[in-house]
Amino acid sequence: MKSRGLVVHDSKSPLVPYEFERRDLRPHDVGLDILFSGICHSDIHQAREEWGPSIFPMVPGHEIVGIVTSVGSEVTKFVVGERIGVGVFIDSCRTCTHCKRGLQQYCTEGMTGTYNALDRDGENALGGYSNTFVINEDYAVHVPTNLSLAGVAPLLCAGITLYSPLKHWKTHIGTRVGVMGLGGLGHMGVKFAKALGAQVTVFSHSAIKENDALAMGADSFVCTTESSILKKHSSSFDLILNTVSASLDIAPYLNLLDLDGTLVAIGLPTRPYSVPVGTLLGARRSVAGSMIGGIPEMQEMLDFCGRHAIVSDVEVISANYANVAYDRTVASDVKYRFVIDGSTF
Repeated sequence: MKSRGLVVHDSKSPLVPYEFERRDLRPHDVGLDILFSGICHSDIHQAREEWGPSIFPMVPGHEIVGIVTSVGSEVTKFVVGERIGVGVFIDSCRTCTHCKRGLQQYCTEGMTGTYNALDRDGENALGGYSNTFVINEDYAVHVPTNLSLAGVAPLLCAGITLYSPLKHWKTHIGTRVGVMGLGGLGHMGVKFAKALGAQVTVFSHSAIKENDALAMGADSFVCTTESSILKKHSSSFDLILNTVSASLDIAPYLNLLDLDGTLVAIGLPTRPYSVPVGTLLGARRSVAGSMIGGIPEMQEMLDFCGRHAIVSDVEVISANYANVAYDRTVASDVKYRFVIDGSTF
C-alpha cells in the first residue's frame, strides 16, 4: 500500500514530505485512509530525541482516525466504509496477564508503539502523519458516527489518557476533581470529569484560560501564579490530575488532597518529583501514575464520547504547516490540539 506522509530523518531535521509503502494486508489486517491525524506533544519529544534515542526515519503520529478501505480475509471486527480509530500502540504480546485483561498498554513485554518502535517482525513502525495505514483489527476501535472526526483524533491519545484515570479512581457524581493545566490533555480532563458528574476545578498559571475552562464545564478556576493562593484550597479534593509536563513542585498540590485523596501524574516531567512524605502520611494521601488505556477502555471512552457529544477542541491544519504547529505546540499556542488534514499529505 503506497503512502504519502511526513518524516523526520534525524533529531535536528524538520518534518519533510515522504513516500513509502505499508505492508500488504494479512488475514486479520485492516487498511484505512487517514482523514485526520493529531499532533501530540510526545511526537515532538520523540522526533527531537528529548526522551532518549529514537528510531529514524520517523513518521510520527498516534492520534489517527479514518475510513476502512480494505479488510483481510479473516477480519470480523470491521467492514469497508466504517469509521476507525488507531491510538498509541498497534500490538502487544497478547499472552501476558495484562494483555488478557485488556490492559495492553501495560504489556509485560512492552506494547508496540504506533511509531518510534520496531514491530513484532523487527520492522520500523511508521505512524499516522500519512494518508494510509494498516493495522491488525484487534488494535483498532470503532468511532461513533455522530462525532466530528477532526475532534475525535486527539481522543485516541489525549482523550484516553484522561478518561482512564478518571474511571480507575471511580470518579462519580460529587467527586471533587482538580485538573492541573489546561492544554491538550487538561481540557479533556475537564470535559470527562464534568460528564461523569464531578465538581471540577482547573489549576493554571495562565489567567487568560479561565473563560475557556468555565466554558468547558469547570466549576471553578484557580490561577497559580501566586502559590499562596493554593493554601485556600487545602484538603478540598478527592482526585487531582497533573497533566503538566514541566518540572514543578507538587508539594503544594498534595496539600490540596483530602483524606485518602490521590494525585495522578499524567504529564511526564524531565526531572523527578520531590515528594514530602509527611504530607502523604498526614492524610493517607497517594501519588500515582497512569498511562493511556487498553483497547476495551479506548472503545468504552469513544462510546462515552458519542453519548455525551464530547470531542477535543482542535485547530485543523495542512501537512505543510506541521513544523510551525510543532513550534506553536511547544509555546502552548494552540487551543487545544493541532490536527492534520489527511488529504493534504
